[in-house]
Amino acid sequence: MPDRELPLKPDLTGKVAMVTGASRGIGRRIAVSLARCGAKVMALARDEEKLSELCQQIHQEGGEAFPVRADVSQREDVLHAFDEVDEAFGGRLDILINNAGIGIYGPIAEFNLEDWERVLAVNLSGTFLCCQQAVRRMEPRGKGYIINISSVVGLKGYVNQGAYTASKHGVVGLTKTLAAELHGTGIKVSVICPGGVDTDLVSRARPDLDRSVLMKPEDIAQTVLFLLALPDRATVDLIYIRRSGSTPF
Repeated sequence: MPDRELPLKPDLTGKVAMVTGASRGIGRRIAVSLARCGAKVMALARDEEKLSELCQQIHQEGGEAFPVRADVSQREDVLHAFDEVDEAFGGRLDILINNAGIGIYGPIAEFNLEDWERVLAVNLSGTFLCCQQAVRRMEPRGKGYIINISSVVGLKGYVNQGAYTASKHGVVGLTKTLAAELHGTGIKVSVICPGGVDTDLVSRARPDLDRSVLMKPEDIAQTVLFLLALPDRATVDLIYIRRSGSTPF
């Protein structure tokens, strides 16, 4: 199915954006949407082939995208990615979207420690590492926007999702602290907590769900654009967006 054009298009002309987990799902849709709004997109992911396909699509549409193969759980990969920003754009970074994430599922009593550590390394430590490097580049300019993609499980608990839930709760907490530390600097920090989105990750976590009733990746991309379209005088701390068929809080 071809990508549907999103109605909200903030002017991001000339701005530099980094999107982690950009090769598929929500991250891919966010990267495409940012490029369509004029941003120069640094696209990070582990899958070089899918990254190449993404950047080719963006280039064919007249946008700018730069693939960077990186595993955000690895500090050396993160440092390399930000070195690429420094080399290509003189250290300018206007937008960081922390979207990279993995899910490994099972009951806590039987869960493997290595799987637990892997999930937290990608979902939480990876977000921390990227935030840290982004702040160091945004603070001297006194502006920037960091948007972290958490999950509904960052607010609630789900059976067999202990590691994933802990990591996403951590992303919410990290975002709150970072927003407090950066208050008054001109750098905005927000977290988005989506419910069920039609991605491979959700299909593995919740095979019981009818995918036809799930939100689509473009719904989350639209939410990102909403945040980026807000004037400097307005700030949103957290957005919880759920599929219409799910129960409220």
